[in-house]
Amino acid sequence: MERTPKRLDKLTKVLRKRQPNLTIILENINDKHNLAACLRSCDAVGVSDVYILYHGEQPIRKLGRNAAASATKWLNIHRYNDVDKCFTDIRSKGMKIITTALGEKSVSLYDLDLTEGVALCFGNEHAGVSPKALALADGNFNIPQAGMIQSLNISVACAVSLYEAYRQRKDAKFYDSLQYSESEFNQELKNWKKK
Repeated sequence: MERTPKRLDKLTKVLRKRQPNLTIILENINDKHNLAACLRSCDAVGVSDVYILYHGEQPIRKLGRNAAASATKWLNIHRYNDVDKCFTDIRSKGMKIITTALGEKSVSLYDLDLTEGVALCFGNEHAGVSPKALALADGNFNIPQAGMIQSLNISVACAVSLYEAYRQRKDAKFYDSLQYSESEFNQELKNWKKK
């Protein structure tokens, strides 16, 4: 992108809408295209940080810049190989961790208050969220469905969930005011100008 006043204006406008206390955790995601699609949804709704967690036997997936249509350029990607460490670091930022899984104790996505600081955890395409992540989470949610198949593709589930967070936060006017502190905003803008 060309370094012009127009570019700086766009960077500033986009960064002012970022939601630093809304994030996702992508746990043991197998398909790099699913990862890329999730990252694009994060950028679209103003997520600033994404946590990518690989542990156990799942091989770590590399994510090329092209696969995510440059979404990685505008997101702070944090990589972990330990569930405890990942969850502890996220909680230290004042966020709850809510996993996605079917089950008796899960609540509807539409019953969550997504204006609170929250990290939504999405699991592996086949195995779902790991038992360890489920045990350590602050809650669990599902996406209500009316069909025979009771699960969505990970990237679709991520997009649906993030757009519900977007709707709630837009209604609460979160996108109308800066969610960063001024010093955090200035540092992020300085970083973005270099991209």
